[in-house]
Amino acid sequence: MTQEMEFKKIIAQYCKVKPEEMTAEMRFREDLGFSSLDFMSFLGELEDTFDVELEEEDALKVLTVGEALELLEKLQAEA
Repeated sequence: MTQEMEFKKIIAQYCKVKPEEMTAEMRFREDLGFSSLDFMSFLGELEDTFDVELEEEDALKVLTVGEALELLEKLQAEA
């Protein structure tokens, strides 16, 4: 499984969109129906799954699936 698909499977646990139907432009709140609690839980799961540490300031700027994936890749490159 690719990292992107694993990432999308985590997102899919919090919404009704299938991983293979997600696009980078989809917004967490508007398109996927995430609540604030869903988003914070999702971020925690990302940290655990991919062994990264998200800064709250950076995480709060993330609005789309693509932005979240870019942030994850950036954090992994820095590790």
